[in-house]
Amino acid sequence: MRKTLKQIAKWLNCEQQLVEDVVVTGISINTRTLQAGDLFIPFRGEKTNGHRYVTQAFENGAAASFWLKDEPNPPAGLPLLFVDDAEEALQQMASAYRQEHSATFIGITGSNGKTSTKDLVAGVLSPYYKVQKTEGNFNNELGLPLTILSLDEDTDFAILEMGMSGFGEIEFLTKLAKPHFTAITNIGEAHMQDLGSRAGIAKAKFEIIQGLQTGGKLFYDGDEPLLTPLVTEQKDLQAVSFGLLGSADITATNIATTENGSSFTVKGLLNEDFFISVLGSHQVKNTLVAILIAREVGLSAEQIREALKEVSLTNMRMQLVNGAQDILFINDAYNAAPTSMKAALQFLQTTEIRSDKWIVLGDMLELGDLERQYHEEIAEVIDGKSIHQVCLFGPRMKWLNDKLKDNLPADRLLWTAEDYETIIKHLRTNAGPNSIVLLKGSRGMELENVLNAFKK
Repeated sequence: MRKTLKQIAKWLNCEQQLVEDVVVTGISINTRTLQAGDLFIPFRGEKTNGHRYVTQAFENGAAASFWLKDEPNPPAGLPLLFVDDAEEALQQMASAYRQEHSATFIGITGSNGKTSTKDLVAGVLSPYYKVQKTEGNFNNELGLPLTILSLDEDTDFAILEMGMSGFGEIEFLTKLAKPHFTAITNIGEAHMQDLGSRAGIAKAKFEIIQGLQTGGKLFYDGDEPLLTPLVTEQKDLQAVSFGLLGSADITATNIATTENGSSFTVKGLLNEDFFISVLGSHQVKNTLVAILIAREVGLSAEQIREALKEVSLTNMRMQLVNGAQDILFINDAYNAAPTSMKAALQFLQTTEIRSDKWIVLGDMLELGDLERQYHEEIAEVIDGKSIHQVCLFGPRMKWLNDKLKDNLPADRLLWTAEDYETIIKHLRTNAGPNSIVLLKGSRGMELENVLNAFKK
């Protein structure tokens, strides 16, 4: 973004101080990461007041700053915009900038796989277009406006991740972003405590079509029966399904995995062979979204194939890491819910990369009243014949431990409530060059701490 403060003041229709010749080239909410030319946004909460840092922001190179109208003692001699609410003003700015921007906007939501799908879509488009995407977890009512305002004016494609914890949140985000294409990766169990059921989660995710531009398309998980009736109810909606079960508009078959990645055959709207340097059939399924969007914007099968070979995902998504003692880790520890955990376990149990297979699983969080049931159900997909060591971490994983202990010998099952070191010691003593270790747990469990102990 490159706008004069006078243009921004016009967007907001707000009072102003010394704005005439100031040019804003970015937005910052943190003086520690502020760049020269940024507009500083001071938020005010119960524990902090960003107005205390406005002077420091200017010392660090800020071009201008918001100032809440009811905050006393605005500094004289500095370019300020006076607003009623900092977050609402930020969202209003993002909406105005979005209206002016000519990029193709892509919105992605889902219980699992949002970030991976975003990375895959960006990866397939980047060799041929200028692409920007959501960075980190900037996928909510604050993060998405910041992402939009960070877009360069000549960006061709903006890929926006949209997260939520309750009804109405995706609707707000999609109406702000006004995407040309949208995707729902899947429906899982995360945020069950807020939405009540998987049907409620599906309904909340489906809000993403509310901001879809006229003539735009939805790409959705055709293996998920909860989405099909929602799609069919929308008579004018252009929707394309993807999946692995054979009934979708585009499917992936013949999935084969090596230590270098996954090869697969696409059938349906496109009939081609592809390869990605990413592990797991669930990531192949996410890749179908990237293929569909790339096909929609005019890329040839060969262009898609070449781009996918070079795609990489954000860290801690089925990430292969070689550790000490020649142990091979699959770091999938960024987050976990029953759907994604089962997918990761299925991959490990079927892969032939290495034969000594370990799982280190951490608690799955935010599952509501059914959290015990969901943890216990993981036992049904753990094959004791293919998994040689099971290590469980966290108080909720005791439920899974109790389910497994009748079927697994004590020397193959380890549970600890709050001590990484017990698992690390067990790995150091028993794992080696033939071992492959899956790390999977919710973000709050920080299972990457286990991997950190084995970094070379």
